[in-house]
Amino acid sequence: MITNRICLLIALACLLSLPAFSMPLSAILEKDQLSVTVDGKLFTAYKFAATQKYPYFFPVNGPASGTSVTTETSEPYPHHHSLFFGCDRVNGGNYWQDANGRGQILSQGPKIEEAKGERISFIDECLWKQPDQEPIIRDTRRVTITAPDATHCIIDFEISLEPLVDITIEKTNHSLFSARMIPELNVTSGGTLINAEGASTEKGTFGVKSPWCDYFGTRNGVTEGLAIFQNPANRWYPAPWFTRDYGFFSPTPMYWLEGDKLELPKGEKLPLKYRVIVHAGDTKTANIADLFQQYSNTAKP
Repeated sequence: MITNRICLLIALACLLSLPAFSMPLSAILEKDQLSVTVDGKLFTAYKFAATQKYPYFFPVNGPASGTSVTTETSEPYPHHHSLFFGCDRVNGGNYWQDANGRGQILSQGPKIEEAKGERISFIDECLWKQPDQEPIIRDTRRVTITAPDATHCIIDFEISLEPLVDITIEKTNHSLFSARMIPELNVTSGGTLINAEGASTEKGTFGVKSPWCDYFGTRNGVTEGLAIFQNPANRWYPAPWFTRDYGFFSPTPMYWLEGDKLELPKGEKLPLKYRVIVHAGDTKTANIADLFQQYSNTAKP
């Protein structure tokens, strides 16, 4: 009877895409960052200082090495900060790169919902604005972090963009949810970038619609990677990917917009969801395809 109950619990956990057994997590809110530990060790920090272009996650530590699989800044294009969300060419402003005077995404201060246990969750309201001007977008983001076992850490990122004025986004390759891997794990250094259909490298994945991409490589004898899942409920799903062999990848439609622009009327919210899997091993070892199927099964509009 006990065995049957355990099997039932595991099956239900898989169905809900939640870990059956989890590593213990905790969160600490500090001055300019919210730090998350897994089993007492730092996993990631959500950085939100007012001097930043936008909030971002760094480090994003691999479960095997304990060191970051993403880079906070690196050539080429040092404005890429680890794991982040932003956009260029929004009503003439720039919420991705360039001087802060061109635009910033300003956190209003994250609020922790669950600070300890099998999951961490927090919400943050951010305002897209230029200095001395009224904000043009309010985004509300919820982040949930879990660690189902010693080889996987999961970040669920949900964001709702609310235009406070009529918004026009012109065609841009600098847009939406993105990651920048450390140089040691990128394709140029011998790493692997692969999508759900098995296509690889920038040549095989750039501009290709796919539910997910995984980027992994070996550093100091340890293989680790980071996969990004698009939620099937997202607009444009599956969006094409903007990828680079130097370590950047992003699921975004903004470089392939019909009419080369996107118009969002004031008050018309745009919800988007993504899941990040930080994993030990390669794509196959980490069961990325199966984990995406579980995630997909729970997708809601």
